[in-house]
Parts: sequence; C-alpha cells; structure tokens
Amino acid sequence: MKFVSCAIDSDSYYCKYRKMATTQLKKAAEQVTKYADMFSAMGTEARLRIMQLLLSAHPEGMVVGEIQEELDIPNSTLSHHLDKLRNEGLVQVRRESTFLRYTANTEALQELLQFLYAECCTRNKALKPQDIVQICK
Repeated sequence: MKFVSCAIDSDSYYCKYRKMATTQLKKAAEQVTKYADMFSAMGTEARLRIMQLLLSAHPEGMVVGEIQEELDIPNSTLSHHLDKLRNEGLVQVRRESTFLRYTANTEALQELLQFLYAECCTRNKALKPQDIVQICK
C-alpha cells in the first residue's frame, strides 16, 4: 500500500482530494469529447437537415423512405448519414415490420444544449437566458 505524505497546511487539502479532482477533470474531458463528436455528427448540411426533419416529426419520427422523399438524399448516402447520427446517440431507430423508423433522441439533444447553456448563460453570463429563448421563437 502506498501513502502520499503531506504537510498539514493548504497542501494537505490538495493531497487528500487530488484523486477526486483528477477524476472530475477526466470526466469533464470525456464529456467534451462526447459533445464534440455529437456536434461533428451534425456538422454537415445533410445531417443537420435530417435532425431538423426528425425534430419536426417528433415524437412519431419517420421511416427511411419518408426522410429520403422529403430531403431528396440518395438511399445509400442517407443510410450513411443516419448511421453516423445513430452512432453518436442523436437519433434512435426501431424496426417496424420491414421499415426502420428514426426518431430524434431529444434526451441527448437536451444534454448537449444544457452543456452549452451552462457555459454561456449561467457561469459567465455571456448570453442572457431570455435571449436564447427569443432566438428560438
């Protein structure tokens, strides 16, 4: 068993809680990576249009043929885009007979927006919350 020796002063707080702080930093870094991947997945025009369309059809979602017809994206390309969004947890898919129905994962989107909101509107007050709501209307 290894012990960390510390003097009894302000350094003892650091020694006692260093592991917890390191764990919290690691978790925060993992969250940033996760959110960056989610933003990256939505970072093309086609995927952003897919997300908008699925959000407009929430909560029922849409089958692949409906999405393809609405956005005029070739099937193979649409499949690639939907897979990318699904892999990042932004959309959910369920089989209905021979069809695949996609829905926007609103919980994941809420988490992503809360991540941004915490930084821009609560911690440093870069934006006023009412300005965000106003933009959305």
